[in-house]
Amino acid sequence: MKRITENTVQDFEMKHAKLIKDLAPETTLFLKQNGEFPLATAGKIAAFGKGVRHTIKGGTGSGDVHVRGFETIEESLENAGFTVTSKKWLDSFDIVLKETQDQYYADTRAAAIKAGVNPMIYAFGQTSPDPVYNFELSGEGDTAIYVLSRISGEGSDRRDEKGDIKLSDEEVRDILKLNNQYEHFMLVLNVGGMVDLRPVLEVENILLLGQLGGPTGQVLSDILLGKANPSGKLTMTWTALEDYPSTDGFGDWNDTYYKEGIYVGYRYFDTINKSVLFPFGYGLSYTDFEFKTEKTEVVNDNIKVTASVKNIGQYSGKEVLQLYVSLPSVKLNQPYQTLAAFAKTPELSPEESTEVVLTFKFSDLASFDQEKAAYILEKGDYVLRLGNSSRNTETVAILQLDKTITIRQVKNVAAVVDENFKETKYQVVNRNESFENLPIFSMSSNDINAEVIEYAKKATELVSKGFIHWNDVVSGTHSLEDFVAQFSEEELARIALGHFDEDQTDSSVLGSAAISVAGGAGETSLMFKESHGLPSLAMADGPAGIRISSSYKIINGKIKSTGVSFGDDVVALLGPDLVNEEPSPDEINATEYYQPTTAIPIGTDLAQSFNLPLIESIGNLIAEEMTIYGVHLWLAPALNIMRSPLCGRNFEYYSEDPLVSGLVAAAITKGVQSHPGCGVTLKHYAANNQETNRYTSNSVLSERTLRDIYLRGFEIVVKTANPVSIMSSYNLINGEHINNRRDLMTNVLRDEWQFKGFVMTDWLITTTIMLNPNSKYKQASAAGCVLAGNDMTMPGMQSDLDDILEALHNESHPYHLSKADLQTAALSVLSVVKQLSV
Repeated sequence: MKRITENTVQDFEMKHAKLIKDLAPETTLFLKQNGEFPLATAGKIAAFGKGVRHTIKGGTGSGDVHVRGFETIEESLENAGFTVTSKKWLDSFDIVLKETQDQYYADTRAAAIKAGVNPMIYAFGQTSPDPVYNFELSGEGDTAIYVLSRISGEGSDRRDEKGDIKLSDEEVRDILKLNNQYEHFMLVLNVGGMVDLRPVLEVENILLLGQLGGPTGQVLSDILLGKANPSGKLTMTWTALEDYPSTDGFGDWNDTYYKEGIYVGYRYFDTINKSVLFPFGYGLSYTDFEFKTEKTEVVNDNIKVTASVKNIGQYSGKEVLQLYVSLPSVKLNQPYQTLAAFAKTPELSPEESTEVVLTFKFSDLASFDQEKAAYILEKGDYVLRLGNSSRNTETVAILQLDKTITIRQVKNVAAVVDENFKETKYQVVNRNESFENLPIFSMSSNDINAEVIEYAKKATELVSKGFIHWNDVVSGTHSLEDFVAQFSEEELARIALGHFDEDQTDSSVLGSAAISVAGGAGETSLMFKESHGLPSLAMADGPAGIRISSSYKIINGKIKSTGVSFGDDVVALLGPDLVNEEPSPDEINATEYYQPTTAIPIGTDLAQSFNLPLIESIGNLIAEEMTIYGVHLWLAPALNIMRSPLCGRNFEYYSEDPLVSGLVAAAITKGVQSHPGCGVTLKHYAANNQETNRYTSNSVLSERTLRDIYLRGFEIVVKTANPVSIMSSYNLINGEHINNRRDLMTNVLRDEWQFKGFVMTDWLITTTIMLNPNSKYKQASAAGCVLAGNDMTMPGMQSDLDDILEALHNESHPYHLSKADLQTAALSVLSVVKQLSV
């Protein structure tokens, strides 16, 4: 761990800031553009909208990062040579904004105190509404931008209201007026998710800038001046909220029915051939491309399509090609098409051409047959389609499979127990397509190997060989099993919990329970460090960077945060007296250390790059900062499916498509874990697709939907990138907390996917601090976690220890445990401790 004593910019900060600034334009895209931009020079510009001065770098909650400083769009424009001529409007807006926010914080704090609830818990995830205003849109020059901002985050879902999913009346009025008032006008979206743009679609230049971390404003300036060219593509369909099948029933307090089944996002819209505003995979840049399929090759299970791409526009840029497959529907319903591969070109100059290769395994197209408890490929025609969005494709070839085959025989899991649940079946709308003159490839079932799954039996108790020091394990003198066997039941229970002190309270460890790293989220047990030499692993939140305190001091041998640990909204809610303690003389005289970190683009933006090497380089950046600050586990990447635009944490997630989600998460995992001592924690496993009542919300869905959509991304990462840990989600699946489900924690993760790391829970899953008394379901059990194969309950509490010990000694406990169960959990945790404590 590096102790930084000078609060000056470090070399790594400059290197990382430059890396993000250079790569971030690839995550941006135009939804519309008419050739009026880029601008020839940086001159006068009238800039309006909340996002000009209150630019959002990322979401709230664990997705936030405490950075040294952040440059707003206004500041970036001026630093790039622009003269911002709309200061009067910006000043007026600031006044009413502060008035509105001050009133909101005062009202919310009073309501929380009256309810007897900590204001931070009471308003967790909520944000102040925007003000009502009407100011003159004045500003010199012939160019204007309007920066539309939206912030969302952990703990609260978005709303189908004006000022959130919908545009406010003020926004619509001003955007349309500016569009008519200025010769050159661009609507800039500083957002982390979909907004309904239907009222302003007459605007001809719309840039999805996103929330790019530190260089958000700088990237906009570069795009306006043509120094950077957007080359991203949407990873989620944008259209009217009422058209998403997931909107019906979203956010139910107790039971959320995934009635649309596998028909998520483009799978639904393309199947019923419904028009959308902006389709999956869509994105414009300053230039145009044409593409052509050159050849298709089939070698046993491997499919390869080679295509040529030519830049036919006037600016250098990059294009993303996407390969979709239409599967036969014999027994199983199938969507119109499913993404099978994608590839991004290098930067092409005008008139320059290149070839890209898109590959996939035919067996990866297998779908889950719930009746057979097997992944199968059905007999019939598999139509390949190549394009640059899901709505702009051309047929490439047909793969003909001679008979239905089983790819993998498994066990049924997570059965639906709710009699009210019924899944909707959709039929592909006939498009009267002709497949004449397409190359046809015969696929033989003999060329595709079936996977055999062996389900492990429950472990037997290990027998102690006496006292063994951790050094004996490191040197190879004794095995990890020998080390674990020496511990008592209570000692093993402590290993199955994050490190905690007996005097900790529920709220004191919310996201900041680490001992070794100031502001870290938590760590593995320190209980046996002195007696057995067992090191611990420090954890820090993600996924928009490393979320730790900005500074700290060491007081009487203990680390204490002195800098930013909470966002400005939390400080405003609690009030400075509740946030800031009076420092002791020892603290005043102690040396202050600084922890500057880098805010990277939000997950959605990273995925929109469709550039896996770029994303892997971001993982390298994260690992470098982990190493500097002594962080072993980054609590990221987050790869839940964007089931609905209403999900408050979509900004952290990658896509509505599991292939994109899995490959992006695998790339960043490879980047992080290529550094010794650094590991990731995939989250949130699984079907965690809403924040409303997130602690006890029950996701009701079929096993096919669970496996083919919501588990698929996790499976890709486990099998291709070997993550060292996974975080289970808060929610229940079909009536039981997922962290208490052995079928998903052990049968699927370890037996079917061969996951070798350890599983931790999300924070405070067993306590009542977040439990609403009106909830139908109750909190999870720490003992149930151990029995299921969820190896560690975080952040660890005395009540968790009590629950585990009771389960050991009480056969009537709903999750009765044996010592062997605890030893199994300890082996999983300590195998990662051994791997990362280098």
